[in-house]
Amino acid sequence: MNSELVAMVEYLEQEKAIDKAILFDLIEDAMASVYEKEVGEESEIKVEINRRTGDVTIIADVVIAEEVFDKRHEIDLASAQKEYGDEVAIGDTVKWTLQQDQMSRIAAQNTRQAIMQRLRTFEKERVVEEYSDMVGELISGTVRHFEKNELIVDFGRAQGGLGKMDRVPRERFDNGDHITALLKEIDERKSGPSIVLSRTDAKLVTKLFEREVTEITNGLVEIKAVARKAGFRTKIAVASDSLDPVGACIGIRGSRVKTICQELNNEKLDIIGYSEDEEEYVREAFKPNPIEEVEIDQDGRLIKLLVSEESYKSIVGRDGENIRLTEELMDWDIEVEKYVYDTEITFDEHIQEAYQTMMKLPNMDEGKARMMIDGGYLSLEGVSEASTDDLVEAGIEADHATEIIEYAKSRLQ
Repeated sequence: MNSELVAMVEYLEQEKAIDKAILFDLIEDAMASVYEKEVGEESEIKVEINRRTGDVTIIADVVIAEEVFDKRHEIDLASAQKEYGDEVAIGDTVKWTLQQDQMSRIAAQNTRQAIMQRLRTFEKERVVEEYSDMVGELISGTVRHFEKNELIVDFGRAQGGLGKMDRVPRERFDNGDHITALLKEIDERKSGPSIVLSRTDAKLVTKLFEREVTEITNGLVEIKAVARKAGFRTKIAVASDSLDPVGACIGIRGSRVKTICQELNNEKLDIIGYSEDEEEYVREAFKPNPIEEVEIDQDGRLIKLLVSEESYKSIVGRDGENIRLTEELMDWDIEVEKYVYDTEITFDEHIQEAYQTMMKLPNMDEGKARMMIDGGYLSLEGVSEASTDDLVEAGIEADHATEIIEYAKSRLQ
């Protein structure tokens, strides 16, 4: 009785969720292919395994020989006639049962490798059959371990791999964690799991909105475009003919968008009302930042924005991130310029501004402030560059002069 083989089949049945009959067939085919190479491919080999005991029977084509030199290829006439009768003769080929111990040690090692290869091939084929319709959809599983820089995720009947380029850099997962990802593709040629997952693909965000927002599922709200920098920010444009698409995506008290943000580990989400009018669309994309002027070059697909200095930094974003994402979202190039306001003021206004500045210096009164202005000190920069002697000359006591110079320098640091 080959209890080790039976135990292996039972383990694989539980671990891989593969029917026992299929496993036995796979093992028989693997053994047959190895033994054919062992005895010569001209000899057809058939392997049969007793499903209860695990005992292996090897049936091969052998030649009836007058003298037997290799029991794997030849059989003596007396033994053949005992099995087949007097009608067989020297030189005939008959089916004969070989013993496993007649095979070499190398064949035994190759058999284990062939079984595992057959098993991997079966699993990949099963994955294609069961999961091909899910490509481009969300799939959830359990994190198992890291293998060759891939995060391995278990789905019960299959496993998927989350490679480095498809992982968000700041996300961390431990063994046993629940994870949702996009089933990006099925690649039968890659080593390891053939299910390729992604947490960085913009389509992941699209599918999360489709899952959470019923108005998208039933067609009342349409997702027009998505632009994403995974782990940091996503812009999504939505439209509807019958309701407020942005409000539908946000949900009551933000319930829907909060669920999506949590799934994305608090990635920032900008939900934008789509418009066919480019000016209206670009203003929506940069809300709540005001835009002074919009100039549109249809031929060059270029939008020029004129914005206040206060809005410029927010509109451009860190390292130009907000502009790049909006360009991707709209499929337009965008240029941003600061609007320069007329800041010309009268002489009296300039003096009044200087007076207010001097009055903020420590231990300052109106008289000393006037003396500072008369001495030509109209700003903190001017005070910080003065020496004690300069301010004494303007009428300030030496100790007080040192104090206000140090104060001005500290404020400008």
